[in-house]
Amino acid sequence: MKLISYNVNGLRAAMGKGLTEWLREANGDVLCLQEIKATQEQIDEAALRALGYEHLFWYSAQKRGYSGTAVLCKAKPNDVRYGMGIREYDSEGRLLRVDFDAFTLICTYFPSGTSGDERQAFKMRYLEDFSRYIAALRREKPNLIITGDLNICHKPIDINRPEKHETMSGFLPEERAWFDGFVGSGFVDTFRAFSQAPNQYSWWSFRAGARAKNLGWRIDYFLCTASLQGKLRGAGIYPAAVHSDHCPVAVEVEV
Repeated sequence: MKLISYNVNGLRAAMGKGLTEWLREANGDVLCLQEIKATQEQIDEAALRALGYEHLFWYSAQKRGYSGTAVLCKAKPNDVRYGMGIREYDSEGRLLRVDFDAFTLICTYFPSGTSGDERQAFKMRYLEDFSRYIAALRREKPNLIITGDLNICHKPIDINRPEKHETMSGFLPEERAWFDGFVGSGFVDTFRAFSQAPNQYSWWSFRAGARAKNLGWRIDYFLCTASLQGKLRGAGIYPAAVHSDHCPVAVEVEV
């Protein structure tokens, strides 16, 4: 099963830039989207169904044109759950859970803290509440795959010029310490299971020609429980896809 995750920074805009054609070539079985910035009625579902995504699950933010997640599946999942039961996150459409026979998939869009102290504090609360949510879920669903824009570069290898970014949200010591602890609880960074190459990024600022210079950040991930590591068959990042300031990431899992 090929899983693709993409922060599209506005699904309608991305589809207007050729996303549908890219998805046809990529041929994923499941597509996880973040920052859709749209409601279901605003989306051209027919174009997505034509790609084989017959089962579409949208979790839009209450604030129009903001945040939101979605999971698109070619095969019908066993169950779908919306949110983690905490209103301040669920009102922003930040988490979708989709159950399959072989694993449970979590599509999430972590908050950004770049707009100031208040949102950084919100982000840090999300990290702790997400950890508690996942710990509880693992008791019921031990085989988990977590994907999305986590808005954190875990290691210096995951960011350009790390020495310049140590005081910036997304590479703060406390964020990276959280990531250390989360992975240490029994998760695998699937991309790093296959590649230790530097300069592999999934997001670039729109400013100063950052993408052309490959001055990026790797903040989009597939993490899986260690119980699934033996079923991983590949992982990748697709920087040539330019429908967003992010690019897609993917993992292949034997089911």
